[in-house]
Amino acid sequence: MTTIAPDSDLPASSTPHDTSSTNRLRVVFAGTPEFAAISLESLIKQQDALNIDVVAVYTQPDRKAGRGQKLSASAVKQVALANDIVVEQPVTFKKSSTEGMAARQTLRSYQPDVMIVAAYGLILPIGVLNTPIHGCLNIHGSLLPRWRGAAPIHRALLAGDDETGITIMQMDKGLDTGDMLYKVSARIESDDTAASLHDKMAVLGASAIGTVLQDLPHYQAQAVVQDESQANYAEKLVKSEGEIDWSQSAAAIEREIRGLTPWPGAYTFLAGQRVKILASLPVNESQKTNEPAGTVISVGRKAVLVACGKEEGQRGDSERSAGTLAITDLQFAGAKPKTAEQICQSSQLNDGDQFTPMPK
Repeated sequence: MTTIAPDSDLPASSTPHDTSSTNRLRVVFAGTPEFAAISLESLIKQQDALNIDVVAVYTQPDRKAGRGQKLSASAVKQVALANDIVVEQPVTFKKSSTEGMAARQTLRSYQPDVMIVAAYGLILPIGVLNTPIHGCLNIHGSLLPRWRGAAPIHRALLAGDDETGITIMQMDKGLDTGDMLYKVSARIESDDTAASLHDKMAVLGASAIGTVLQDLPHYQAQAVVQDESQANYAEKLVKSEGEIDWSQSAAAIEREIRGLTPWPGAYTFLAGQRVKILASLPVNESQKTNEPAGTVISVGRKAVLVACGKEEGQRGDSERSAGTLAITDLQFAGAKPKTAEQICQSSQLNDGDQFTPMPK
């Protein structure tokens, strides 16, 4: 069960702000993927309760997708169109270009009180950040200042963090460096993948931005400056990160499998052929082996047991008594995903086989 609680170093309003006698906030929303679409949909449904009007939605231009490479609208655009909200898709806001200046003018024409940004994917210059009366608020998928940057959800999993969360931040010209208005935390469960944690954070983000909009002046007045000494960065994922280094500990590899699911996915090689590792069991530290890292120790109906490197914290130069990883689901190149039981029955993998690095 995910636990959610306000972060102790940030203010929390004890009661919803009564906005019945005030003008409704004119909100412009900017986002692209499903993570952002969840927040947009929530804001649209709560417009009366939050005393807001979502007057325009900004999202990335349509991209080619699928086998047919047809233009596909973003998740955010689909939500906006379904609710008859005007959609803008500028390619830039740079004032050095005609397109950027036109985009800035269009934004000003909506007379926004506040701009809500979630995984938009387009850099917002300071001139854009200062256009709304109350500036731009970002829904960020981590407990800032930890994991600033493009892939906070994945990096939290890969690092073995016990918790993560959402930070509502007042955007400035830095990369996720703005003052924090509100934070909520959530436990990272032992079976969480990047996909499941993404979904939890999307829902949590929608709830958090709603909380802030209930009393925006209150949260902005008590904003907290980020502690730069605690900052680190969540670099964008690249496909090559998915290749498993079997000399790592079993715990690190198990986190890698979960943290890179569904993309780019964890993979290894068997006789020169790529094999995707889709899922594994939690690490059993009592299971040790003397086999070289990457060796298939046993192919069983419940799991494929593979030798890994020394466990985290293990000292000494010896590679003996290293940990093991129990793989439950994998996929050979050109084939459908299979469970350990299906692999056991198919003889595609045998005791003593060796997973190796990518062939050169």
